[in-house]
Amino acid sequence: MNENVCQSCGMPMTAKEQLGTNGDGTSNADYCVYCYKDGNFTSEETMDEMIEASAEYPESLQDEKGNRITKEEFIASMKAYFPTLKRWKSN
Repeated sequence: MNENVCQSCGMPMTAKEQLGTNGDGTSNADYCVYCYKDGNFTSEETMDEMIEASAEYPESLQDEKGNRITKEEFIASMKAYFPTLKRWKSN
């Protein structure tokens, strides 16, 4: 499986087990199992709420090269990145 990222939370999905599921039980390659199950999003949080929740995990506080960053830097980078994801794109 090629590396894909969840179009809701941005998590890399490298294994079939990480894929969300459609209403008919088939895999959904756009969203991860944590964000999308049985054809529905698992929570109805806003983009900002999802970013804030993600920032609570210390292991996520790093840049794309693996360097440690502050919570504020993480939040700023996610506020720039999340609008590029399918779930959060404005029409």
